[in-house]
Amino acid sequence: MDMEARRHDTKGESVCVVSEEITVDWRGKPSNPNKHGGMRAAAFVLGLQAFEIMAIAAVGNNLITYVINEMHFSLSKSANIVTNFVGTIFILALLGGYLSDSYLGCFWTMLIFGFVELSGFILLSVQAHLPQLKPPQCNMLTGGENCIEAKGFKTLIFFVALYMVAFGSGCVKPNMIAHGGDQFNQSNPKQSKKLSTYFNAAYFAFSMGELFALTLLVWVQTNSGMDVGFGVSAAVMAMGLISLVSGTLYYRNKAPQGSIFTPIAQVFVAAMFKRKQICPANPQMLHGSQNSVPSNGLVDPSSEPCRLVHTQRFRFLDKACIKVEDGSNRKESPWRLCSVTQVEQVKILISAIPIFACTIVFNTILAQLQTFSVQQGSAMDTQLTKSFHIPPASLQSIPYIILIFVVPLYETFFVPFARKITGHESGISPLQRIGAGLFFVTFSMVSAAIMEKKRRDAAVDSNKILSIFWITPQFLIFGLSEMLTAVGLIEFFYKQSLKGMQAFLTAITYCSYSFGFYLSSLLVSLVNKVTSSSSTNKGWLSDNDLNKDRLDLFYWMLAALGFLNFLNYLFWARWYSYSPTSVSITTQQGTHGDDYGFTNSSKHVGDESIP
Repeated sequence: MDMEARRHDTKGESVCVVSEEITVDWRGKPSNPNKHGGMRAAAFVLGLQAFEIMAIAAVGNNLITYVINEMHFSLSKSANIVTNFVGTIFILALLGGYLSDSYLGCFWTMLIFGFVELSGFILLSVQAHLPQLKPPQCNMLTGGENCIEAKGFKTLIFFVALYMVAFGSGCVKPNMIAHGGDQFNQSNPKQSKKLSTYFNAAYFAFSMGELFALTLLVWVQTNSGMDVGFGVSAAVMAMGLISLVSGTLYYRNKAPQGSIFTPIAQVFVAAMFKRKQICPANPQMLHGSQNSVPSNGLVDPSSEPCRLVHTQRFRFLDKACIKVEDGSNRKESPWRLCSVTQVEQVKILISAIPIFACTIVFNTILAQLQTFSVQQGSAMDTQLTKSFHIPPASLQSIPYIILIFVVPLYETFFVPFARKITGHESGISPLQRIGAGLFFVTFSMVSAAIMEKKRRDAAVDSNKILSIFWITPQFLIFGLSEMLTAVGLIEFFYKQSLKGMQAFLTAITYCSYSFGFYLSSLLVSLVNKVTSSSSTNKGWLSDNDLNKDRLDLFYWMLAALGFLNFLNYLFWARWYSYSPTSVSITTQQGTHGDDYGFTNSSKHVGDESIP
């Protein structure tokens, strides 16, 4: 099906010509749109996503309790173990995206590394079950100074199991989103709208998985032991893999492209070798320039799937497109001569880096809700009824209880309403959605700081223990902001005009989580060092007792950092010059008036309202 799309913005500043990507079924034959892809196929991937996040969240969100109570590490060291574990998961997403786009494809990457993750859960369950693999039991709250910290072979088994889970989960995560998105043909107007719906559905599946993990699975861990809890996570992960395999006959698969870094490296190498060349004043003189589109609107589908016109940004890279005229007809190596489209795609990638960087602080705040806020809840009254106590780790289920109602309402009512006003197929643009989330997350830390001050004062001055429900607002506000930022960032990167890099680009969004959690570890250590003025003053976060620590001041610092990060994002969002626009389809038979799909064309962000 040689369908092609010609994309342009309303000011005629850019044109992108797109030909439909070829997809195959499980046997490697061309996929049939009547049998393969669509929401039916994506539903099996959503099943894996819900079960996988259920399994990993049950471990990650209650891991700090296990590390402190069973492995006997200190509070700050335990917090760093958790943040480093979660950070490793998300940075390994880059490896999963690379292997998928380059060599394995999404399906096989998920299947292979899904079994690695499953094996890690099983080993964690064994380690938690056998007393020989743990230090002697000891109450860290009452006799922490006498407790023996796990060392040697015991810590080796623990960390091997933990990072098997991290390795598998990291490589699976980006491919779930990418493979689900691949089930929708972006050159079809109906499926293009469904793609945005799919991203919201993926977050709904994520919320359901988190909710069950933070309620049912955490309850199992608390009441039946962590060994049983880890075993349940293994069973849930196995169910996810069954869901993935069950949809094999319905998937439309994008074939791997070979090393995705090669075309990018070629641009930099060619630009370096021709650094002394002078760029022509007329960009149409550059190799493969598409500034001029044939008057009949027809293009050669065999040339490039998405041909972008030249832009003025990062002009030093344009030297890679300069053809050396030496009087011979010798064809230059692709490491010496690149097309304008190839260079423009590298420009898109570079231009997106600041947007990605602005979400790192957002995920640093997320790290606090999975570490210090859990310990904050442990120091409060967790009793709900006479016989039932709320596990502190289950506090994180509060936003997901709300979001399983908010996400469908957002998709059903807000998106159609906003679409009528903005004309954007997603209601609001991904950049606007990210910005709104970054704005609201600041108030999550403001709420956390106020409540921690109230809790600490009540405990120290009045010897009172406040109800755990006092800290629910910080989780609720963060949940709403995460729905905006996380989904907006995934949609933003997935829809970039970088052929065959959807899994890797999705992995970049997860890498933001990684850097955020690593930054959290750095901030904790740095704050302790800066605020420790003497041997008697141990710092804001150096004690295992929150009544002696100053967690409230740490939260205020993060609130200020979050607001400054939002202002920084506004600058870069306005600077960013590439955004999705609608296209009109041009084929050999003629022009169709429908608006088809999304890829990226170059467009000044000033043309679009940025929050």
